[in-house]
Amino acid sequence: MSTTLLRKLLSIPLVVIFMLGAVGLSWAGPPTDQLRAYTDQVLKILEDPSLSLPDRRTAVRKVASEAFDVSETAKRALGQHWQQRTPAEREEFIHLFANLLEQTYISRISEFGGERITYLAEQIDGDRATVRARIVTSKGTEVPVESRLLKSQDRWLIYDVLIANMSLISNYRTQFDRVIRTSSYPDLVQRLKTRGDALNEKDGSAPKGSAPGKR
Repeated sequence: MSTTLLRKLLSIPLVVIFMLGAVGLSWAGPPTDQLRAYTDQVLKILEDPSLSLPDRRTAVRKVASEAFDVSETAKRALGQHWQQRTPAEREEFIHLFANLLEQTYISRISEFGGERITYLAEQIDGDRATVRARIVTSKGTEVPVESRLLKSQDRWLIYDVLIANMSLISNYRTQFDRVIRTSSYPDLVQRLKTRGDALNEKDGSAPKGSAPGKR
């Protein structure tokens, strides 16, 4: 699988995640039922020609914090270095990490090309759950997807997604650990700030009113 295809496929579940609840669905129910209902509605949003790209991005930003357990993801992505951080540093890191995820994947909404998600099985262990599925691209390529969730009251929040056995958390953890070990934690923070500013600038310069590309 090419790097370009993998990156594109990686963007699709996260777009779905960020858009959860945007259409007023109930959070209650088994994790697979929630994901399936959210996905069906999200795909309708992504395929709605009446919605502009800025409208989609606005909706993503509005619901991201409610749908994705960014704090848990940030903690796991920082790994062993999390314990060494002060409360203020943790709060700052969560904010920077959330902005990185948001800007990285919001910028790829326009890459949606008719992918479909089929849910296969779920496993629940107390307040944790795993939902296995597969993405089917417009060309018929099938890619395994695994969503990992934590339960918060009657809601299942996703904290990690694996695409073809590649973990979102593990990917970032490896990058963050390398920077901290070869440089420092303050350098990682500065890099995240710089990256976030660059993505914000790129997003701000994107053409207005464009719709997701069709293939």
